[in-house]
Amino acid sequence: MVDTPMPESSGKAPDSVLLTARGLAKAYSAGMAGRLEILRQVDLELRPAETLAVVGASGIGKSTLLHILGTLDRPDSGTMLFRGRDIFRFSSLELARFRNAHIGFVFQFHHLLPEFSAVENAMMPLIIQGQSRRAARGAAAAILERVGLSQRLNHRVTDLSGGEQQRVALARALIRRPGLLLADEPTGNLDNRNSERVHALLMELNREFGMTLVVVTHNMDLAALMARRITIVDGRLIELA
Repeated sequence: MVDTPMPESSGKAPDSVLLTARGLAKAYSAGMAGRLEILRQVDLELRPAETLAVVGASGIGKSTLLHILGTLDRPDSGTMLFRGRDIFRFSSLELARFRNAHIGFVFQFHHLLPEFSAVENAMMPLIIQGQSRRAARGAAAAILERVGLSQRLNHRVTDLSGGEQQRVALARALIRRPGLLLADEPTGNLDNRNSERVHALLMELNREFGMTLVVVTHNMDLAALMARRITIVDGRLIELA
């Protein structure tokens, strides 16, 4: 089973490292130009409750890196350990179950289901897991209350503001208390006021839930809140001051 613990692969304390990536490489076909290398021998280590911003110009591979860290895409080569487990050895089904249990996602475009209410959207990961609708709804109501939407539970997402929709997406991402939250331009479509609210909420939830937070962003105010900042140059990670 995917959730069965495996021995740690390093000599460090069991919970001292959440994710270790070694030698990740990814390339795409560029037609007549051949193959375009996006990531080259990328190494990255993330610790529990750590915060990291990935910054830089469009097209350098930020989202590609995030998709691999989130197991939405597989690297061409390299390994990635999550709490000691070599997760790219999993089958596609095992990987989907792992992702649903351990990784949360927030994107620039929230990808909510417009025909459903806020609480129905937030409870979706628990329904997929197999929980009862009653239990899932209770958990969804609780996390929506935490993100300030207790009065909007039964509103269809099309009746919510952009900032409220992004908070529903954040609640959905966090309902299973994932160890890793990945956010790709989470405030890219929001005005300054709503962006600041989401920034503050991300940092509060990082501290409260002890989740590791990785954010791809062009917003340097958000990047400045992260403990670490990196960029990608010629397919390789560069740590910024």
